[in-house]
Amino acid sequence: IGFEHILTGADHLLFVFGLFLLCAGIAPLAKTVTAFTVGHSVTLSLAALGYAQLPSGPIEVLIAASVLALAVDLARDAGRPTFMRRFPWPMALVFGLLHGLCFAGALREVGLPDGEIPMALFSFNVGIEVGQLVFVALLLALTPVVRKIPVPLPRRVAIYVMGSLAAFWMIERGAALL
Repeated sequence: IGFEHILTGADHLLFVFGLFLLCAGIAPLAKTVTAFTVGHSVTLSLAALGYAQLPSGPIEVLIAASVLALAVDLARDAGRPTFMRRFPWPMALVFGLLHGLCFAGALREVGLPDGEIPMALFSFNVGIEVGQLVFVALLLALTPVVRKIPVPLPRRVAIYVMGSLAAFWMIERGAALL
């Protein structure tokens, strides 16, 4: 269920895409994506067990804001290191805490089987991590192909599309709260 959820969650995949653009190299990327998983696993577990109950509407707005914040950071001059660029994995861990609250809503909709809650949480988290890793592997495989496309500044265009979608989601989700 976690695998299916992550692959249908455009905002979460866009955040992972931003992490992909943020990290230079496989090792920092793996560390950063894993930190994101650890963050959302913690809050997902806390929320699913009833220790952290927050309304989903504001969380959805904040998730869109996290994607926008990452896009804004990516759009800045790479020569001027920002906190996100210097410390991508702690930033991913913190934003993962936020994203986990949204995953908990999806898990609550499906329901946790009585007596098997630890295994259900573990399986859901593993599914999310596998989905993210499949997505990252797909991005890594497509990178050489994209670099051959004669479009000027494809990275910059991708960052602006990412930021535009995140801003749209923030406005849409914020308006729905009103």
